[in-house]
Amino acid sequence: MMMGFTLRRSIYCAAGLLAFWTLGNSQTSHIFQGEISDSQCASKAPTLATSHQEMLKSKSKTGSSNTCAVYCLKHFGAYLVLAAGKNVYRLDRSDLVHGFEGQKVRISGVLDAKLSRIHVLKIELDQKP
Repeated sequence: MMMGFTLRRSIYCAAGLLAFWTLGNSQTSHIFQGEISDSQCASKAPTLATSHQEMLKSKSKTGSSNTCAVYCLKHFGAYLVLAAGKNVYRLDRSDLVHGFEGQKVRISGVLDAKLSRIHVLKIELDQKP
């Protein structure tokens, strides 16, 4: 009887410590705004717009930022990124992000600053002009 009480007490104590540790180490989500692009274009030129234009000219294709990003993803093995000013963040949830290529978006996510990667929780079009 005493053994069961001690075991139960140990389990509750361990669970409490785990919950406390998790709350102390959890990262809060933030809102990130920028354009969804491919890593190829986002890292090449001073601005994303000029990079897409250079790429579209070099491939003799007409199109938009969307078609350029989709082309680079398909043909160059690039990955999806959020270009936000001078910052470029890799996005870890391509299943949520596909379809937003070349679009201005708002992403709710958690930043891993060491890897410059955002864990995407939610994505939506940025409605600001």
